[in-house]
This record gives sequence, structure tokens and C-alpha cells, in this order.
Amino acid sequence: MRVNLTLQQLEAIEKVASMGSFRAAAQALFVSQPALSRTVRIAEEVLGTRLFDRDTRHVELTPSGRELLPIARRILDEFDSAFSELSQFMDGRRGHVTIASLPSVGVALLPRAVATVRRQLPDVRFTLEEAPAEPLLKLVEQGHADFAITVEPSANARLHYTHLLEDPFVLLCPQADPLARLKAAAWSVLASRTFIGSSSQSSIAPIVNAVLLRNGIEVTPGIQYPSVAAAGAMVAEGLGVTALPRLALGLVASTGVSIVPLQRPVVSRRIGIVTRAGRSLSPAATGMVRHLVEQFGSRRAAKTR
Repeated sequence: MRVNLTLQQLEAIEKVASMGSFRAAAQALFVSQPALSRTVRIAEEVLGTRLFDRDTRHVELTPSGRELLPIARRILDEFDSAFSELSQFMDGRRGHVTIASLPSVGVALLPRAVATVRRQLPDVRFTLEEAPAEPLLKLVEQGHADFAITVEPSANARLHYTHLLEDPFVLLCPQADPLARLKAAAWSVLASRTFIGSSSQSSIAPIVNAVLLRNGIEVTPGIQYPSVAAAGAMVAEGLGVTALPRLALGLVASTGVSIVPLQRPVVSRRIGIVTRAGRSLSPAATGMVRHLVEQFGSRRAAKTR
């Protein structure tokens, strides 16, 4: 037999049992005594048994009432616990956030941002994914990531971009190269050395190729690197030079390489948050996005003052 008692009825039964008085229980529940008595009576009718023996002075649980009481308390505790967890989720204090990012962003930006949020909200869990720019967008479109931190994508009605920061390009050259002594270098110096280029899947290649083409700079292709770390190792071995965004330097071993700002022209890649248009984020993911925007927005504002 299925018993259909409501939470209100279970709460009424538990309160009367705990306080041993209908009057005291009614006051604790902020209801009238007749209303409380009616709630208990309906529960007894549903169960087909009396739950309390009562007279003008005493209220005592019947055997059926004693059997029901621990069950009622367990259900009420589980209900309170479940809704406490739901409340924490709705407040953004609990949840799971999956962030997809470029490898350079995953090293340079995310660890500190995640650490800051985790100190404030220890019950929020994170999964971090790394991929090149195009696969990142697919992770967001397919719902496998809440959002991505990547280069600004081309216009796409399915995606929404929120700008975070500009990531300027620098020259990476061997420490023994005379270029290492420059305070700044023009992009044209890339034509004077063997050029180590990125793979076509990289977010770096389209920007570098566009700068070279727009400025009529013809480079001597050397090796196409599979990763930024490999590019740094090749430069350290004297195989050539390359152009990298500054955030990517966290993936490069510093031994044997020098970093020179690239100017004429000054070029940056735009880094921001990409979400799927029309898809709501969880409160925890929304809070993480807000933290990132506030952190890097204030950094941009400080630079302009």
C-alpha cells in the first residue's frame, strides 16, 4: 500500500511528538491549534490508524506513531538537506563548472582565477579542458563546456563573445642573437632569420600570417612547430625565431631564449569568453564569468588611467 502523506502532515506529526502538546506545536508552526489538529487527523485517516493518544492533559504516541516518527524525521531531514543544497546551487555556492581554454590561457590566467574562486566558494568544482581555438568553439556549441576562454571568433549567431584582454605579440629569439639586445623589434626582422611557424590549427597562425601579408613581409619558413613549448625549444637551439602572444610565454622554458616586444605594428590577439547564445549558464558558471570580467576589466581600466 502506498501512503501519501504530505510534508506538512509529517512536520505536524513530528512537532506534536517532539513537544508533547498540540498547543505548543501549533505555536511553533505558526498555525492555529484547530488547523494543526485537522492536519494530524487527516494524516491518521490516510494511514487508517491513530498516531496519538490524547486527553485534556497528555499527548502520547501510539505504537503506530512511534513507528512513523523516525521515518518522518528522516524524510524531513533529507528534504531540508536537499533544499539546502539546492539553495547553495542557486546562490552559486555549489556546482560544477567546465571551462575550455587555449593552452596558454590555461597556464597564464585560469589557475589564479580558479584559486581565487575556490577560496571563496570551496564547494564549486571545476573541470578544465584545453584545445586549439576551433575545437574549443565546438565544445561550447555542443554543450561539453560551459564557456571557453579563447581568441575572438568570427561572427557566429550561435556564439556570444565577451572581451577580456589584449594579448600582445613578442619576438622570441635565441639569447645569442643580436636581436636579443633590442628594446623593441619591428615585424620585418622576422624576414632576416629562419622563421619557426605555428600549425594551421593554432590561434596564433592566422594572426601572424595576416600581419606578414598586410605588411608585405616575406619570411623564410623553417619548421612548423606542434606546440608553443616545442617552438621555445627550437628557438633555444638556434633553429630560428618566432612570434608569440605574451600569454603563451608561460609554456616556454626561459633558458636560452630572449623576449623582445614586437612593434611597427603593435599587434595583439583579442582574448575573451565565448558562450553559446541562448543557453543559460549555471549560477556557479555565471559567477565565474563575472569574476573573470571583473578581474580583467579592472586590469584594463587601470592601464588606461
